[in-house]
Amino acid sequence: MDAPDQTHYGPTDAELNRLAREVAAAVQLRRIMAVTAESCTGGWIAKTLTDLPGSSAWFDAGVVTYSYEAKQALLGVHPRTLERTGAVSEETSLEMVSGALSRFGAGIAVAVTGIAGPSGGTPDKPVGTVWIAWKVRGGDPRAQMFHFPGDREAVRRQTVAAALVGMLHMLASGGLRA
Repeated sequence: MDAPDQTHYGPTDAELNRLAREVAAAVQLRRIMAVTAESCTGGWIAKTLTDLPGSSAWFDAGVVTYSYEAKQALLGVHPRTLERTGAVSEETSLEMVSGALSRFGAGIAVAVTGIAGPSGGTPDKPVGTVWIAWKVRGGDPRAQMFHFPGDREAVRRQTVAAALVGMLHMLASGGLRA
């Protein structure tokens, strides 16, 4: 018997576009800029946001850091964090989001790191394990672990949606300080 098609998991392009428009409106309302730090999504969050016309008015930068070296050089992730917890961890996601926010003039940042598959999973961190972190300037970072089902595209698509929803929650929580 053939394995079922797993690509049906996750939001459609139209749903991602709707979430991006909501993030854009929330960011513009607060007159801040957004920045992304991405590993497993390969820039898909930044692409989704910048697919919107006029995004240069509220989107500052997107950084894709797959390797340990890139995470260290571009986002300031500490080598000991990577050695101790690995790239897919709460600690790494928090250092990624803090580094992204400190390196750019943005008011909100999101960072994602995970195992999209089809290989690379372990018993402790199976394929579909993703850490997402969010931070607003002047606020405390927040991170959450997810276990997304499906193939590589499905995991990445669900990660993009969760990252955008988290940005909306962070913006709505009033965590922004001058």
